[in-house]
Amino acid sequence: MTDGLPPLGQKDTYKVGFAQAEANNPWRIAQTKSLQDEAAKLGYQLVYTDAAGSAAKQVTDVNSMIAQGVDLLFLSPREEKPLIPAIKAAQAAGIPVVLLDRSVDPALAKPGVDYMAFIGSDFAEEGRRLAEWLIKNANGKTKIIELEGTTGSAPTNDRKKGFDDAVKAAGGFQIVASQSGGFSRDKGRHVAAALLQAHPDANVIYAHNDEMALGAIAALEAVGRKPGKDVLVLSIDGGMEAVQAIVDGKINASVECNPRFGPIAFQTLKRYAAGEKIQPWVKNIDKFYDSSNAAGSVAGAY
Repeated sequence: MTDGLPPLGQKDTYKVGFAQAEANNPWRIAQTKSLQDEAAKLGYQLVYTDAAGSAAKQVTDVNSMIAQGVDLLFLSPREEKPLIPAIKAAQAAGIPVVLLDRSVDPALAKPGVDYMAFIGSDFAEEGRRLAEWLIKNANGKTKIIELEGTTGSAPTNDRKKGFDDAVKAAGGFQIVASQSGGFSRDKGRHVAAALLQAHPDANVIYAHNDEMALGAIAALEAVGRKPGKDVLVLSIDGGMEAVQAIVDGKINASVECNPRFGPIAFQTLKRYAAGEKIQPWVKNIDKFYDSSNAAGSVAGAY
């Protein structure tokens, strides 16, 4: 155990809080189910809240869990800054906090000091992997529209930086527009439609998640352009619908962002209770899907 972090005694059962950011897409639903299934398997009580996309509600949710006296708190912070006071309040109440899938501003809160650990994917690496695929497979398609996720969230910041830095270093590519589609299919479709109208020469769409990529496909088809052929489409999350879209030739590549957190989250809890020092970043392993492996992967995608 790390000095200064609240201890967690070894018990047969725990009351664990899970403060979810939102439950409006397949990725979040798969993540929640994974935690619920693992808690049930272990016989632990899981106190679950859904912030419905509001950082303010998520702060209230965390404070409510502190009041309910959970043994440990799993938190998927919607944004990097607003959740910091809630994390520190839990810590002060003697409740260890583990961040899942999104981190917080490292200048304001650090793993191993202000919270136990971050469990999640390397978002910058996800962006970089798609950029590397594009650099190899662009075939002259170099004008990119970027559909960003929720403004101020860690995945958005890192997926943008990982991708943008790699295409810039490669040279010959131009990001003609970059705008938030809020990780939502409907907003992704509207934003993609407006940006395609403003930049008719754009021939690559890089979406920070599958939902926006699927929205962009609808926007392309509405104006008679062929997604995956006329315009390359790249996405992150690797959900079943996106992997099927690769099989159908409408998405070119998708990096998985693995939502199945249950086993690794509760394993980390047990390791901590046993007195192990937990590394600041417990990495989730993500697959990569393109035309070479998508057909065989649909059934196993979430």
